[in-house]
Amino acid sequence: MSELASESLTQGELTRMTAAELAAEIHAGKVSSVEVTQAHLDRIAAVDHTVHAFLHVNTEGALSAARAVDEEIAAGRPPVSPLAGVPLALKDVFTTEGIPTTCGSKILEGWVPPYDATVARKLHEAGVVILGKTNMDEFAMGSSTENSAYGTTHNPWDLGRIPGGSGGGSSASLAAFEAPLAIGTDTGGSIRQPASVTGTVGVKPTYGGVSRYGLVAFSSSLDQGGPCARTVLDAALLHEVIAGYDKLDSTSIDAPVPPVVAATREGAIGDLRGVRVGVVREFAGEWYQAGVTNAFRLAVDTLRQLGADIVEVSCPHFDYGLAAYYLIAPSEASSNLARFDAMRYGLRVGDENGNSAEQVMALTREAGFGEEVKRRIMIGTYALSSGYYDAYYGQAQKVRTLITRDFEAAFADVDVLVSPTTPTTAFRIGERVDDPVAMYRADLCTIPANLAGTPAMSVPCGLSDEDGLPVGLQVMAPALQEQRMYRVAAAYEVARNTAQGGPLINRVPQLEVAR
Repeated sequence: MSELASESLTQGELTRMTAAELAAEIHAGKVSSVEVTQAHLDRIAAVDHTVHAFLHVNTEGALSAARAVDEEIAAGRPPVSPLAGVPLALKDVFTTEGIPTTCGSKILEGWVPPYDATVARKLHEAGVVILGKTNMDEFAMGSSTENSAYGTTHNPWDLGRIPGGSGGGSSASLAAFEAPLAIGTDTGGSIRQPASVTGTVGVKPTYGGVSRYGLVAFSSSLDQGGPCARTVLDAALLHEVIAGYDKLDSTSIDAPVPPVVAATREGAIGDLRGVRVGVVREFAGEWYQAGVTNAFRLAVDTLRQLGADIVEVSCPHFDYGLAAYYLIAPSEASSNLARFDAMRYGLRVGDENGNSAEQVMALTREAGFGEEVKRRIMIGTYALSSGYYDAYYGQAQKVRTLITRDFEAAFADVDVLVSPTTPTTAFRIGERVDDPVAMYRADLCTIPANLAGTPAMSVPCGLSDEDGLPVGLQVMAPALQEQRMYRVAAAYEVARNTAQGGPLINRVPQLEVAR
């Protein structure tokens, strides 16, 4: 480290700072991006053997990108973005030119894409330093990151528990202080549920608000990339970097990016007078852990103390969201994953024995896909088959419309909706692997926003009084109105930190350091 940095900030301190704080230090010339990046690379080397958040660490590329930012600052040129020089962990479902992209699957082992996803390109253009690619449930199918072909990621709060899924690698990298920022994707809760169980912040933008070009598809009408961070402000800063219209994505929305940074700064003042907050009646019941319910009630009380008008709202069709999702998403997965056929890229099995193309395809898909991916492909293929399409897929789409109408009716009366992010805290690794339905229930609260395409986010709301593990508060807003939920989340975050003596993330247990 430079003499200046060594006098003021240690490597340990650099990895504990927020992205906004790091950016301010880098842009003021008080510390270099190379020093910040190296501190995080060293942290990964020290603790990732116990966490397993990363599938690939981009050491040379990250340091090269950091040097480029430092050179611009040294030359007196203004930073290209508010996050220039700040490191980030990228979920391994986005294509990255020259860097492996596996989607957590053996079928793509060793594949190096020839192009960047739009999200990756925007990060490069903003001077954000990509540390590497993070672990995930295979093709984003799972709620625990136990379905990765490359091993399970562990929750830094308790290494015997899951970090959520499918984006458990991204959330765990934040909680382990391996990265100050991360990117995830959210098809049914895969940003928000990991954020909830790791005590971090995760945001699913409006569908079409962040480009899906180069995001390897699981369910095309549901998948959405979004920011992950340790604070609401950091998430907002990253949101504005990656959001915006992209002509390469036919589902991209040609509309201004919501002013989420300004809304976050406004919310941090702590005044929610005039804001109507709806508590969703349906997000409660037998599947909800008492510690989660208690933490959520305390969070609602805090919003009331901040001046918000709290009302109960009923969204009756939300109860059918889980069933509808697990017909729509597998159906789209069945179609999207047909491209992995051993003919063009990725794994190829059985080619040496004179097998036909059809046999090679079958052998490759059998060897390359994991059990959960096969399960969902079979469910989806069945739901789309002749004679069953109307009974299953068609009916699920009708439920989707009813859920969208529930949101519309609710937002006619309130500004935002709130709920627990997930019904339980992080469960133990292996606890639900033989019970897919129990695993799927982790997404009870998050799925409706994906079906409707509306934005939603998770912000930490304390620790469960049962097991001492993090609980998330979900805040939902109308389409393209992300600024509403950022304002509420920021106000709540400040109040919670004040009441609890600092950020929740500071209570993560010390991890074993490699020697």
